[in-house]
Amino acid sequence: MSEFPPHDDSADRPADGDPFDEIVGAETDRDPDLAVIEAGSRTLRTQAGPPEGDIPARPTDPEVDKALREVETELAGRWGETKLEPSVRRIAALMDVLGEPQRAYPSIHITGTNGKTSTARMVEALLSAFDLRTGRYTSPHVQSITERISLDGAPMEAERFVETYQDIKPYVEMVDAREEYRLSFFEVLTGMAYAAFADAPVDVAVVEVGMGGSWDATNVIDGSVAVITPIDLDHTDRLGSTPGEIAKEKAGIIKPDSTVIMAQQPVDAAQVLLKKAVDVDATVAREGLEFGVVSRRVAVGGQLLTLRGLGGEYEEIFLPLHGEYQAHNAAVALAAVEAFFGIGSQHARPLDIDTIRKAFATVASPGRLEVVRRSPTVVLDAAHNPAGARATAAAISEVFDFSRLIGVVGASGDKDVRGLLEAFEPIFAEVVVTQNSSHRSMDADELAGLAVEVFGDDRVQVEPRLDDALEAAITLAEEEGEYAGGGVLVTGSVITVGEARLLLGRG
Repeated sequence: MSEFPPHDDSADRPADGDPFDEIVGAETDRDPDLAVIEAGSRTLRTQAGPPEGDIPARPTDPEVDKALREVETELAGRWGETKLEPSVRRIAALMDVLGEPQRAYPSIHITGTNGKTSTARMVEALLSAFDLRTGRYTSPHVQSITERISLDGAPMEAERFVETYQDIKPYVEMVDAREEYRLSFFEVLTGMAYAAFADAPVDVAVVEVGMGGSWDATNVIDGSVAVITPIDLDHTDRLGSTPGEIAKEKAGIIKPDSTVIMAQQPVDAAQVLLKKAVDVDATVAREGLEFGVVSRRVAVGGQLLTLRGLGGEYEEIFLPLHGEYQAHNAAVALAAVEAFFGIGSQHARPLDIDTIRKAFATVASPGRLEVVRRSPTVVLDAAHNPAGARATAAAISEVFDFSRLIGVVGASGDKDVRGLLEAFEPIFAEVVVTQNSSHRSMDADELAGLAVEVFGDDRVQVEPRLDDALEAAITLAEEEGEYAGGGVLVTGSVITVGEARLLLGRG
């Protein structure tokens, strides 16, 4: 297996024995679902801050909004993201009739269990800071379907989203007519993204897989850089029951002669990934060896990092995101961009430190330990599996000095909900269980049954409506008084977080 050569300048490398942070957990990727998130029917008495510009609202033009809803309806009529036929046959056929748009630009391909979206956002910010035009494809969305396809660091405008769909629709129907199964919701969106990136045109695409890797619809690109974020147990019914089994699917994005940026992994997953790299003669950089987090400390509004990259150390980097896992995501993102620019294989000089600092300072990741109001503080986090919940719980304990934290949990029924609840049990004084609008949402009473087993009957409240659940949690958090340290964490699913975001006045 080929490795990155030693850096030429010994000053670029920390002395032996420098501490490397152990990764706490993994960032929460988002539950795939077709639900169109809408605001609740009642307005909460709570007040929130100004909307975040990173998450687009519904179009203000009635005609554009109508056209976007029509596209959403047509897409929702296809196979959802949780119904899969494990092959890239149909998406490859679509790429063929579209003229292979995914070959028009280089790509950085990102897979893993947790951390994909935040890492993709960081990679995008870094590339943009070096004056490259970027396209980013992530899934699913927090509030608007247009979030999934970004150009130049911003979600695609609704008008352009509709135009892109209409442009490829005849070709989609052509493939539908000759295949056994119609293209799925995710496959059509992937085709839209690749076509939009070619049309822009972009200098580089940052692409997050939907699920797995080998047979994921995104895997018709030849990513020159393959990023593997931490692998843990999720989608076990489709990907495997151990990290090693899951890694076999995720290793499918590693292409011949590519560079693999590998976050810290369970041993069995690392073995699988490294073997695949050997098989296809890919170059590997491993967190904790070729790159990593040298130091970090909590700062106002985020954290201050020193990262070891492939080309040397980068000091005094402010990252406006909370949690140790986000520091590790930053190290992975930095190494991916260095590898894209040939650092470590062609030369060993670091990237411009001022540009790196400016880029990281702009990073946002909605729905990831996102504070949406104060007095009491309400935090949103889309943790949906035990690994993500453990990382979120650790970050909450590190960043916020809550004397009393109330949880609002709405989860999908196909997840390890007990494991999720057990991860949050040490930090929640009480939990309000609820459900979101998705057909995959676990019934609130069923969720309450699990919660009582984990928390005890006296710490569980049931509110099937999310607006009622938020109201109840805020009331519980306020019981200590106006100047006490009560807080609310809304979690369990990206759908729950997205709906709560709307209810609290964001977007």
